[in-house]
Amino acid sequence: MEQFVFKTNSSDETLEFSQRLGELLKPGDVITLEGDLGAGKTTFTKGLAKGLGITRNVNSPTFTIIKEYKGRLPLYHMDVYRLAESEEDLGFDEYFEGEGVSVVEWAELIKEYLPESRLVITITHQGDSTRQITFEPIGSRYIQLCKELFE
Repeated sequence: MEQFVFKTNSSDETLEFSQRLGELLKPGDVITLEGDLGAGKTTFTKGLAKGLGITRNVNSPTFTIIKEYKGRLPLYHMDVYRLAESEEDLGFDEYFEGEGVSVVEWAELIKEYLPESRLVITITHQGDSTRQITFEPIGSRYIQLCKELFE
């Protein structure tokens, strides 16, 4: 599987990079975000939101599971960590096949609901402020998206 890697040295660099990605996103795009607590998943999502023209403050949907934001495209920000022990289907396919962009944190917990084609992003600590952001595109749409982003 093809991978693309980007390193950032500050949260501002992470925001700028993810904003560029947000500007390239289309309706129905699905991004999964993996990483330890404090790795920068919410920071990354804030940049995506900015790239989608969202002006509202974006924060983690930990206790609400799904937060929706309006911009050039709707952003569906999901944190499914609390569903680890649940069999509940919250209608994920309606979001994944909808007119917006879905960002799913802790996606491995709902892998049976995820679309086959998606962009898997893993953020790892490389020091106090340095992060490695690894992109694993699954499907031709996401391979092309990564090539465009990394040009």
